[in-house]
Amino acid sequence: MHYTILSELKNAVRAKKDKVIFPYSKMDLAILKKLAENGYVKSAEREAAGRKSIIVVKLATGATAPLNDFKIMSKPSRHTYTDYRSLSAVRQGHGLSMLSTSQGIMTGKEARKGKIGGEYLFEIW
Repeated sequence: MHYTILSELKNAVRAKKDKVIFPYSKMDLAILKKLAENGYVKSAEREAAGRKSIIVVKLATGATAPLNDFKIMSKPSRHTYTDYRSLSAVRQGHGLSMLSTSQGIMTGKEARKGKIGGEYLFEIW
């Protein structure tokens, strides 16, 4: 689930790990690919490990690691939905918001541009 992946990524960055392995799911891979596109992780790739698939995430290391913290907006017990007009900048433009829309996982900027709302998953900065 995306909420456990975020905390594991944050802990791995603080422990100065160079890669992290997660069990495969389509949603988690889509979220990690968007984080890679926006520079929060180096890469996220699906690999086969026997009969199971895993996601291998290579982290951005160094003194200026971009992943500082996150805030989960939509939880399994409380789903939060928003339209594109309600999306605002995260940390005055220094963060990223992630939405699950009918057209897949999108960042807040992509959702505003495409005028699409959806489930507001989390903010990361």
